[in-house]
Amino acid sequence: MNPGPICPGGEGATSSYASINCLLVTLLALCSFASPLSGARQGPSASAFDQVMDSLARVREFQEVVVSPDGSHVAWVESLPAKEGNPPRRSAICVAGSKGAVSSPRRITAGKGDAAFSEHSVAWSPDGRVAFLSDREKPGQLQLYMTAASGGPAHKLTNLTGFLSTPAWSPDGKQIALLFTENAPRAAGPLVAATADSGVVGEKIFEQRLAVVDPESGSTRIVSPADLYVYEYDWSPDSSKVIATAAHGSGDNNWYIAQLYAIAIASGETQSILKPSMQIAVPHWSPDGKTIAFIGGLMSDEGIPAGDIYTVSSAGGDLRNLTPRLKASAVWLTWVRSSNRILFAEHIDGNSGIAALDPATGDVTTLWTGPEVFLSFSYALNLSLARDGKTSAVIRSSFEHPPEVWGGEIGAWKQLTHANREARPDWGEARSLHWTSDGLSIQGWLVYPKSYDRNRRYPMIVMVHGGPSWMSRSQWPQIFFNLVPLAHEGYFVFLPNPRGSYGQGEEFTRANVRDFGYGDLRDILAGVDEVVRTVPVDNKRIGISGWSYGGFMTMWSVAQTRRFNAAVAGAGIANWQSYYGQNLIDQWMIPFFGASVYDDPAIYARSAPINFVKNVNTPTLILV
Repeated sequence: MNPGPICPGGEGATSSYASINCLLVTLLALCSFASPLSGARQGPSASAFDQVMDSLARVREFQEVVVSPDGSHVAWVESLPAKEGNPPRRSAICVAGSKGAVSSPRRITAGKGDAAFSEHSVAWSPDGRVAFLSDREKPGQLQLYMTAASGGPAHKLTNLTGFLSTPAWSPDGKQIALLFTENAPRAAGPLVAATADSGVVGEKIFEQRLAVVDPESGSTRIVSPADLYVYEYDWSPDSSKVIATAAHGSGDNNWYIAQLYAIAIASGETQSILKPSMQIAVPHWSPDGKTIAFIGGLMSDEGIPAGDIYTVSSAGGDLRNLTPRLKASAVWLTWVRSSNRILFAEHIDGNSGIAALDPATGDVTTLWTGPEVFLSFSYALNLSLARDGKTSAVIRSSFEHPPEVWGGEIGAWKQLTHANREARPDWGEARSLHWTSDGLSIQGWLVYPKSYDRNRRYPMIVMVHGGPSWMSRSQWPQIFFNLVPLAHEGYFVFLPNPRGSYGQGEEFTRANVRDFGYGDLRDILAGVDEVVRTVPVDNKRIGISGWSYGGFMTMWSVAQTRRFNAAVAGAGIANWQSYYGQNLIDQWMIPFFGASVYDDPAIYARSAPINFVKNVNTPTLILV
């Protein structure tokens, strides 16, 4: 791909992938030990391997997309190519019309010319102004800026020290809210903004708090109390309050026990609306201000929510599950003002979907489904919706198509960018598979080797996703820990979604509670058998790999079976008991194991690979 100017797009951001090369080369080598492989090369050529990884790294990444309230314009954030001497994570904000192909998008920036910074977190005002975050003045220190969508200089609004995120205009356009962690040493996220590992325990706690900024004067006021960590929020229709997921105590450990709070903007007074028995996310006010809708379920990672859709009165009261029989996982939602319906995104049997929910009857109407991923921010499914409830903007990608920005009515989007027009899949066909395990219907993806020949036999790598509350899905592979070099070098790549995954309803996601490594491993092994039955896999050349939960499942599988001929486990957990005592997010484990390690140590020991290590006979590389 040829380099291009900022915004029209051309060459994507490059990445350092030396460690990833090492991991994948090792996996290829492990799976080709002992004797020559049939249908695959002995090992990847260094030049070919570097070429395919470099091609993948040059794909332009889109981080977010936001449609203007009137639906006339779309703003998106794209990563910029890394250049020597500059920070590696730089991004630019671009704005264009939403009705057709983009010919001349405009850049919005706090700087001048082609100078590059980290600029993102776009928020449209009701009247079309744009607020965003930029580290123009000091690398790594974001500040809030505002400008007109038509262009012109950006006006700096804040002068804060710490971490800023998630700006959002009030419905009346008079204030901008954001999340602020004062003097935070690093950005918020899992294992971040918690109590320091050194010093006096409890002496300093970094709390993420709600702040509001006056867009005219730039005055900033912290609203939420000092002992309340705020994770997400949404403005009330009358601009007087926000509804927030928040918890007392420090850092991301308490996200797993977060409650719903209403926070008054003028006084900072907080009211507990709901103390749930599950993880909650994506709270939104109804247009009349009387109801809060949110997603609740079993979730293993902040920022990757899914479950059922619930409502509760904005004054507190009884909880109502609107989707108790949904055979999918709701991921994101918003209210549609014109119809008072709830629009939501869902993982559904390996695909992605958009549906509308009538909160009065519980009726669900499917608006669109497809074997791809769409998003407007973060890693979860979501979209940006205009006031009319129809016009939207998304970033779309799949195994076949690289990421691009699309806009228009839901399901009838038009492509707005062509930054990755030269990118082509360097792997074989990807197919969705189904098989049965313990009476459950299980879904997964099988990616074929490049230049597949049905008359040859090929080795296969099983790649287990992280989580466990997550799923493998059809999306353009990213640079980190991906399937591309494997399929390129002549391997089948099998991506199972065993019980505990998203995509088949909350009951399915909860099916591995107090059963880590047992039912989910049976699902994976049954899937391997199904693949071997249907395509020409060399049964003596099957490897397994994964990261995080996938790393645990990799270590667990080689301690329970000799089905695999090689394994690479990344960031996995070998001993749940020791992990419980030293990690900073032990609250996540209790919903999955049913108790703390102190109350039920046996349930943790039952699923610890270290307790079965004497059974391991498979060559295994462990990455920590």
